[in-house]
Amino acid sequence: METRKHKLLPSTEKLLIELGDNIKKARLRRKLSADQVAERAGISRKTLWNIENGLSGVAIGNCLLALLALGLEKDILKIAADDVLGRKIQDSDLRKRAPKKNR
Repeated sequence: METRKHKLLPSTEKLLIELGDNIKKARLRRKLSADQVAERAGISRKTLWNIENGLSGVAIGNCLLALLALGLEKDILKIAADDVLGRKIQDSDLRKRAPKKNR
């Protein structure tokens, strides 16, 4: 099976590498082997290796399966939970229109 190489900005690549490293550290803290986590997650050992090394071609569902196997599934809900910029845009009312008149 051919894997696609995604072109990412270096800053984005660093984020993926950090995410993978965090997942690997969580696995090691729990004293679980890569084979154990891959089996519990229902993914291949190579897919787990790809996740832990921050490769961009890994499906987000596989990342979630790895988090589930480590008992960290709720961590994914923290992503964009506190959207500061979005709240500022929403609160600024820049796009507010005048109400339509009823005829």
